[in-house]
Amino acid sequence: MIKRIAVSDRRFPLSKGAGSDAIHRDPVYSYAVTELMDDKGNVGTGFAFTLGEGNDLVCKAAQFYAAQLEGRDIEEIMADFGNIFRQLSNEQQFRWLGPHKGVVHLGLAAVTNACFDLWAKKRGLPLWKLLTSLPAEAIINTLDLSYLEDELTREEALQLLKSNRSSMADREQIITTGYPGYDTSVGWFNYSDEEVRENAKKAVQNGFSAMKLKVGSADAERDIRRAHIVREAAGDDVKIMLDANQQWTLPQAMKICKVLQSMNPYWIEEPTHPDDVLAHKVLADHIAPVKLALGEHVPNRIIFKNYLQTGSAGFIQVDAVRVGGVSEFITISLLCRKFGIPVVPHVGDMGQLHQHLVLFNHMAIGHEALFLEHIPHLQQHFVHPVNIRDGRYITPMEAGSSCDLKK
Repeated sequence: MIKRIAVSDRRFPLSKGAGSDAIHRDPVYSYAVTELMDDKGNVGTGFAFTLGEGNDLVCKAAQFYAAQLEGRDIEEIMADFGNIFRQLSNEQQFRWLGPHKGVVHLGLAAVTNACFDLWAKKRGLPLWKLLTSLPAEAIINTLDLSYLEDELTREEALQLLKSNRSSMADREQIITTGYPGYDTSVGWFNYSDEEVRENAKKAVQNGFSAMKLKVGSADAERDIRRAHIVREAAGDDVKIMLDANQQWTLPQAMKICKVLQSMNPYWIEEPTHPDDVLAHKVLADHIAPVKLALGEHVPNRIIFKNYLQTGSAGFIQVDAVRVGGVSEFITISLLCRKFGIPVVPHVGDMGQLHQHLVLFNHMAIGHEALFLEHIPHLQQHFVHPVNIRDGRYITPMEAGSSCDLKK
């Protein structure tokens, strides 16, 4: 039984230039942390990610949601979590502040993720092991599939899980081999050209076969120059992604993305406003075969559905500390599997939680094992930081979701 809850505002200033992009020039990586403590001494930890200001507001929202679970048993909660999630996200007064987006949805993410962590710890399993060992019906019971019925019914989701379950043994070798990472830290926006060049070389030396550069400069020539610097430093065999963090208008994006095609980007990420689904469709058609990656700022499953329906996204970057937590992440992963679109999460959690979820996606849902973003800046703050070796995530074996923060 959950006997106590605690919500804390944790903020971590970064070193000079780290974390910067075209929009967010001076971020403070921050977590609204929810802890759920049961009567057996287990502590479930979950959080949502922000860039500093407003993190206290997310904490207040998380406190509101967490209070609804006090006194309840985690097994009872998770047996019907899909309905609980629906009820909480549609609370008739609080919902007005969203719905299903912004501060309130981030607060729900923190609580949801704490529930999944507590569930795994109570069973003594890493989260990936818990999720891959659950019957398909138990997974579906944790999901809210409302507003998706036109594309993914409960029956379709259940069949999708069951059909991939039969071949799961063929994909379990990933537990041993690990999951490829890609290095996001080579090309933060405020880094100099020379820093970008040296970071790209170091990433290759450290075993990474993919990396990302921040673009979206006021001077488009800066973006073009730096993109070619990374290509030259990394070589032709390395996948290089370009991330504009929503900086461009559609006309700007159509012009500069055409020019950037010359350095062979693996994807172009968040080129324009994240709510403008139709603009992304126009751009995707304009720059094909180069694909768009979308999702860092997409807050819920309904907007992801629209991106998939329009064929705008070549890669979906759903983030479990941005949408409504693990439950909504899995829902969106199932939707993407139906549409045949890869899931490559954004890692507001620095990969701690998502290293579990990509294993589940690959083994239980059948998603391709592409790679997972790697950002090293907060490793010293976690009790069990992600383990990267030769550019690959090493499978975590401790119970829970690897989200416990040092006090």
